[in-house]
Amino acid sequence: MKRAAQFHRRSKHHGNYEFDKLCKANERLRPFVIRNDHGTESINFSDAEAVKQLNAALLCHFYELKYWDIPEGYLCPPIPGRAEYIHQIADLIEEDVNHKDKVTCLDIGVGANCIYPIIAASQYKWKCIGSDIDEVAVKNAEEIVYANEKLKNRVEIRHQVNSDNIFAGIIKKNERIDVTICNPPFYKSQAEALAATARKNKNLHKGKVESTAKNFGGTEGELFCEGGESKFISKMIKQSEKYGKNCGWFTCLVSREDHMKKFHKVFKSVNTREYKVIPMTFGNKKSRILAWRFAQ
Repeated sequence: MKRAAQFHRRSKHHGNYEFDKLCKANERLRPFVIRNDHGTESINFSDAEAVKQLNAALLCHFYELKYWDIPEGYLCPPIPGRAEYIHQIADLIEEDVNHKDKVTCLDIGVGANCIYPIIAASQYKWKCIGSDIDEVAVKNAEEIVYANEKLKNRVEIRHQVNSDNIFAGIIKKNERIDVTICNPPFYKSQAEALAATARKNKNLHKGKVESTAKNFGGTEGELFCEGGESKFISKMIKQSEKYGKNCGWFTCLVSREDHMKKFHKVFKSVNTREYKVIPMTFGNKKSRILAWRFAQ
């Protein structure tokens, strides 16, 4: 399957999916491989199980995992886009760290899938900390780490017990973090999330259906929160100020460009040394990384 996306030069995901190799990495993918309208091998991307088995195959083939799985209904994110975030962050911190083999990265909202730490630890050998408020997600992420020898000494999962806190209770006293990452809940409500899913499914089926079945899954905490990404990221910026001496760069994905004006105002209310926006584009999809830091 040909994907119209421009990936980072270090990405492992250039070109077409090679399903023969992917099926060897994960035999459970094989039953889901089909021929699309163009006669090339693909999967039905509206089938949640097919998407999950594709992800497992990608992680086993490219990142040499021995085991990966998620509970039913939990977010199953597209691997190439997640890898792109990590590569962009690697470029961001490149000039600021003189210990590239000892970088520590904190993933806020690691999820049951543990994707960001897997990619960062596998490709860059970073030490990764993943935090989450969902106990099921924490347990599953831990199981993924324990089942893969290459992750055991590089990935640590921490449970955030207070949903009002983002960094407090996770970053330890005098702990040094080189960069934090986050893929925040984008939507304000379940209704908004379901409407977006219906639009995606309609596009996948060329307007023939309006199903709200989530092919990439996602629980309440993963998809939406009160105030959506605008409120969540604003809170993150404000709470990060207290940890300015603990962290080099704070970063977060931003899906909607029109939210940026609000974030600029929030930055003026805290003592940021610098902030920037890093654009990301995959085919027709545009996103951005918001990055900021404080005087050390």
